[in-house]
Amino acid sequence: MTDRTADLRARWAQALQGAREGASEPDPLPYADNLLARWAEPQRRYHTTAHLVAVLDRVDELERYADAPDLVRLAAWFHDAVYLPDRSENEERSARIAERALPEAGLSAGATAEVARLVRLTVTHNPADSDRNGEVLCDADLAILAAAPEAYAAYAAAVREEYAFVPEEAFRDGRAAVLRQLLRLPRLFRTPHGAREWEAAARHNLTVELELLAAS
Repeated sequence: MTDRTADLRARWAQALQGAREGASEPDPLPYADNLLARWAEPQRRYHTTAHLVAVLDRVDELERYADAPDLVRLAAWFHDAVYLPDRSENEERSARIAERALPEAGLSAGATAEVARLVRLTVTHNPADSDRNGEVLCDADLAILAAAPEAYAAYAAAVREEYAFVPEEAFRDGRAAVLRQLLRLPRLFRTPHGAREWEAAARHNLTVELELLAAS
C-alpha cells in the first residue's frame, strides 16, 4: 500500500465517521478501497487519485464556509466515482453509487441525499447563493482552473489525453464550448476565499486556453 493510499483511506474513514449519526457503523475501509479502485481506472489521465487529493485538500481549505464539511468531503469522493469520457451521465451514475453505498456505510437518509445532491451539482458547478455546501464542493473541484500556468497546461493536456478518441477538430470545438460556458458564469468561485484568491487567475487561464484553441 502506498503512502497516498493509506492517507486517503484514513481521510475517508475520518469523513465517514464525522458524517455518521451513530447507529450502524460497518468497517469503512472496504468502501474506500472500492472508490480508490475506481479512481485508479486506466482511462483516467486527469480524473485520478491526484485530482481526488487536490479536491479534498481544497475542501479542507474551504471547510469554514460549509454547513456540513464532512458531507462535502464524501461528495468529493463520489463526484467522479464513475468517469467514462465517452459517456454523458457520469455524475448521475456517481450519485447513484453514493445512494447505494452510503446507507450501507451507516449514513442517514438525509445525509445520503445531501451527498448525492452535491455530486449531481458538479454537472453545472452553479450552486444557489444559499447553498454553502455546494459552493465549497464546486469551488474545490474548479480550483485547478486557477493553477499556475505550467500546472494548468498539464491539466489541459491530461484532459486532452482522456479524450484521445475524439478527432482534433471536434475536440477543439467541444473544449472551446466548455470554456465559454465557464467564462459566461457570473462567478466561477462562490466562497469568499475562492472569489478573492482564484477568480482572476482562473479567468486568465481559461481565456488563454480559448485563444490557443482558436489559433490552432
